[in-house]
Amino acid sequence: MLLNEKDVFDMLICPKSGLQLVRVGEKFISKNPSGDIFYETLNGYPILIDFNESVLSREDIAISNSVVTRYSYQGLIGALKKAVSPPKKATARNVSLIFEELDQVTDSPKVLVVGGGTVGQGMERFYTAPHIELISFDIYASPNVQFLADAHNIPLPSQCFDAVIVQAVLEHVLEPQKVVSEIYRVLKPHGIVYAETPFLQHVHEGAYDFTRFTESGHRYLFKCFKLIQSGSSAGAGTQLVWSLDNFFRGIFRSRNAGKFVKLCCFWIQYLDDLIPESYNIDAASGVFFLGRKSSTQTSKKTIISHYKGAQK
Repeated sequence: MLLNEKDVFDMLICPKSGLQLVRVGEKFISKNPSGDIFYETLNGYPILIDFNESVLSREDIAISNSVVTRYSYQGLIGALKKAVSPPKKATARNVSLIFEELDQVTDSPKVLVVGGGTVGQGMERFYTAPHIELISFDIYASPNVQFLADAHNIPLPSQCFDAVIVQAVLEHVLEPQKVVSEIYRVLKPHGIVYAETPFLQHVHEGAYDFTRFTESGHRYLFKCFKLIQSGSSAGAGTQLVWSLDNFFRGIFRSRNAGKFVKLCCFWIQYLDDLIPESYNIDAASGVFFLGRKSSTQTSKKTIISHYKGAQK
């Protein structure tokens, strides 16, 4: 469950100096010999972003919600949405594995969700489990986060988390390796990271979409972590549905046309289960990595032998 506000605020550090932040009224202050650094709040949420180093602007944050339109679906539309975009089996298996790993370490694991403004698909268990001490942040305010920050400079102390979740985020950051380095920093020794990132997905979230990874490239991104599991989070069928959606959007210059075709063809993604994992990896919609913080790195030569696809 989300950790209470006071305990979270007591942990916060300055993203510029790395020094402990002090709350004074509605502001957070980093006291430095060269001059104090002030951070404002927005409706009670600390805004801990170095705007000189971020693609975000103060104006983006001031609108109090996501800079990208996010759709909410309820009732019958919500049920159709769930059928068209069903929960990923790989995610469910990996979340169960994460809980198994954490239960072996501590009775009250501290978990960080990077980009948790919306509860990620399959991640509900982290928000409801009473023994999980959950901290979550994003670049926009929501009931699912405790502060606003840029993942390139996570305003939290080093070695304080048992696990970090970064789902559908790394494609939206300019420097994924820097974000992964920050994740490595805030994890305790032998802490766990879980990431899901697109491979063959079309641009989403417009100007805030930058990067894609093959399964091997994704694994190498986490080269400072020992592999527990990796593979496709959504396979070739899911990727085909993405393509049909975007193809018909382009033909008819209409988002609704793409969604109509997706509604007609959504069943194709269920065929992922009939495709061998090696072929799904080569044509995956998205990939995942589950690993443990390590003191050694995966070598450049080792990554070649890691390849799990069908083109051997």
